[in-house]
Amino acid sequence: MRLLLVEDEKRMAQALYELLRLEKYQVDHFADGVDGLEAAKSGVYDIIILDVMLPGMDGCKIARVIRQTGIRTPILMLTAKAQLDDKVTGLDSGADDYLTKPFMTRELLARLRALGRRSIDAPDGTLSYGDIVLNTNTCTLSCVTNGQRVRLSEKEYRILEYLIANQRQILTREQLAVRIWGLESDAEYNNVEVYMSFTRRKLAFVEARTEIKAVRGVGYELRCGNV
Repeated sequence: MRLLLVEDEKRMAQALYELLRLEKYQVDHFADGVDGLEAAKSGVYDIIILDVMLPGMDGCKIARVIRQTGIRTPILMLTAKAQLDDKVTGLDSGADDYLTKPFMTRELLARLRALGRRSIDAPDGTLSYGDIVLNTNTCTLSCVTNGQRVRLSEKEYRILEYLIANQRQILTREQLAVRIWGLESDAEYNNVEVYMSFTRRKLAFVEARTEIKAVRGVGYELRCGNV
């Protein structure tokens, strides 16, 4: 699961970054509100952790712009302001949850898990499309028509998770590269094509009708053979 962390206080940002990485989250960090907004608008994140007081653009304004652009990514807002009116302002701006500093790491992680379940919409631990089912706990792919299954590598899993979560949409190579390798990665577009090939082989292995189709000059989308 990929998280966007927008926090300008260096010690707080470093502590959160290290904690989230230890919890196996992929994290991109920005200290400036404008840069954070541009990253959020890419649409590749599962959760956005957003500080209120930021240089460039404050967190409440960022949340409003994100929602105005149609991005529904869950937002967890962090702030030192504990007054009820401040919380109401944050939630009314488009945040899904609100955590006051200082906070316990256990509470932060619990709230992220709750938002993560909402993000992928998989209360039973599975994602499905067409005749395939992706188990989010074991990283296995199975075909419902014949029961065949196969374990996916980390990147194969992320590719299918992202495609299923955005089914019936075309995802660009840039979106996929950022989603799988991150904004700071030197991965090139041919990396996307290589892992797309691997993932297609896994779909073929379980004899699924669902396919990953390349849209010339644009990117990829998930299609089922009977739709």
